[in-house]
Amino acid sequence: MRLILLGPPGAGKGTQAHRLVERYKIVQLSTGEMLRAAVAAGTPIGLKAKDIMASGALVPDEVVVGIISDRIELPDAAQGFILDGFPRTVPQAEALDELLKQKGLKLDAVVELRVNESALIQRVETRVAQMMARGETVRVDDTPEVLTKRLANYRAQTEPLVHYYSERRKLMTVDGMMTIEEVTAEIAHLLARIAAAEARAAEKKAAGKKSKTPAAKKTVAKMTAKVAPQAAGKAKGKSSAAKASKPKSAAKSARKASKAAKAKPAKKGAKKAAPKASKKVAKKRAKAPKRLTKRR
Repeated sequence: MRLILLGPPGAGKGTQAHRLVERYKIVQLSTGEMLRAAVAAGTPIGLKAKDIMASGALVPDEVVVGIISDRIELPDAAQGFILDGFPRTVPQAEALDELLKQKGLKLDAVVELRVNESALIQRVETRVAQMMARGETVRVDDTPEVLTKRLANYRAQTEPLVHYYSERRKLMTVDGMMTIEEVTAEIAHLLARIAAAEARAAEKKAAGKKSKTPAAKKTVAKMTAKVAPQAAGKAKGKSSAAKASKPKSAAKSARKASKAAKAKPAKKGAKKAAPKASKKVAKKRAKAPKRLTKRR
């Protein structure tokens, strides 16, 4: 399980990260801790970060990404990790996506703890007042003024990541104003749904691969071998039938032609007989008037 926790300062990311580490047996990766560990280990990227940090400058994104790249290859990160404090900007998110792609890994989810900023400031004010009433020392970075500045920085730099991961269908939003137990339960429910969806997709993919196994291919080949000769036999039968029908039709046409040839002379004779009959009639008509005159 590879996760990112998003949310403004005071949203409870640290508490929920600790619970996720215990539940899923994964590691929490804090950029600050990773930088210090890389410097202490004396790695090439750690030494580079050390020089930059010594000069008081901000560590560039490519150095931070390099440190994350080295860290997630360690054995304890094999089951997954939670990134804390990174990415903070969209360019960092893009660099992380490219890194995971190169390693053949994917981000499972980005959990956003959405809270009411004014309620957060009131919480800090109440906590500071209680600490002062007990005579405890208040941390310099744990005051309403500091929190207000940190919230403004979060809105300007990190909040655009909500839209970035929402477009990539990785974002899960949880109401961070619920109790700690309720937030933990809601995160567990959403991650269980993701795991179930991935399991279904894996089963579907496995079923598709089974249908394309060599045994299935052999079965298709056997069926094709059986059907092909039958189809060829049918085709031959049709062609032979067509050939046999051609002589019969030719014989019929020949017989018709011979009959027609025999009938033609009869017609010619009829034509010749017709003139003779007309001559006899003409002779009879010529003789008829002569007979009448003799009787008179």
